[in-house]
Amino acid sequence: MAEDTQSTITYGIFNETAEYESRVALTPDIVKRLKRSSVACVIESNAGHAAGFSDEEYEKAGASIGSKDEVIAQAQAFGFVGRPDEGLIDRLPRGSWVIGMLGSFTDQEYVDRLDKAGLVGVGIEKLPRQLSSAQSMDEMTSQNSVMGYKAVLKAADAYGSFFPMMTTAAGTIRPAKVLILGAGIAGLQAIGTARRLGAVVTAYDVRPAAKSEVLSLGAKFLDLGLDFSKGQGEGGYARQLTAEEQAAQQAAVDTKAAEFDVVITTAKVPGRKPPVLLTKAGVDGLHRGAVIVDCAASDLGGNVEGSSPNETIITDNGVQLIGAPDLASGVATTASNLLARNVADVLVHFVQDGKLAMDLNEELDNAMVVAGRDETTATKEEEK
Repeated sequence: MAEDTQSTITYGIFNETAEYESRVALTPDIVKRLKRSSVACVIESNAGHAAGFSDEEYEKAGASIGSKDEVIAQAQAFGFVGRPDEGLIDRLPRGSWVIGMLGSFTDQEYVDRLDKAGLVGVGIEKLPRQLSSAQSMDEMTSQNSVMGYKAVLKAADAYGSFFPMMTTAAGTIRPAKVLILGAGIAGLQAIGTARRLGAVVTAYDVRPAAKSEVLSLGAKFLDLGLDFSKGQGEGGYARQLTAEEQAAQQAAVDTKAAEFDVVITTAKVPGRKPPVLLTKAGVDGLHRGAVIVDCAASDLGGNVEGSSPNETIITDNGVQLIGAPDLASGVATTASNLLARNVADVLVHFVQDGKLAMDLNEELDNAMVVAGRDETTATKEEEK
């Protein structure tokens, strides 16, 4: 396909190499969108197949298809669902831009590796989500929404009964009682999905403001039977709980969890150790046949004590504990459509006068450029 002569930047995409990854960081629709911003796209052959996108669709949208070597040779910026591995880092030309979830919160060694290779690393995990200008770049929000939806389907598939109440010739089957721990983006999506499937849904979040959101979706807010309202903080704001109050709160959650058939935990924190929302005592208190889906299971730990990423553990008391950190990948087509828009908007943000550059006075730039700042400075000096 003829190259777009107006394009001054070429954006490259590779096949993702993670074992459980089916998503892709570019979709045909986003190819067209980037073309309007004078960004050409080149994608490694078959990179979109697992997400439902053929090479022919990319070519029709205006992208070039090539080998990994051809992508490396043609592009100045590269987008990832995750991050490039060590082998690829060594092959990317100095001054290239790498955009993705780079794990910069906890893996400084990796960031230093990007720096040493002369690569400009843009860590989407560092996105200042409170900025209105950053909303379309918020990969965590878009992927967590998909994750919350898929978590409920995962739980329903593993649960040994129906989610909705069913009246049959053999009798009435009660609806499943589902507890969602964490009422952020993923948790709210899980609440809505579980309710649409007919379950009786209760949710809990340590943030008091989350209660109104939970109730607005028709779910119950878990009553722990505790009162932390005394000793209100200055200016009417909530105060931080003491260690004793936090311990009492956790014990109450563990105890209340025993009333439910399904528990879904959704407090996933990119690149950081997730908070424990259900301890071993809580897991042991669930009845035989209960199901737990831990969306935050990782090598750093999970929301549920004892969970392991991409493993299903049957506990001694017959509870299924499912570690499911890659749920968004199970809805690969839609998840890729959302993610590709996020990553592309990050890329376009750094396009200035047909070149890639960062503004040292811009809050978003300073937050997200985690490696290779010297390279961006050198580029600006060359332009002068």
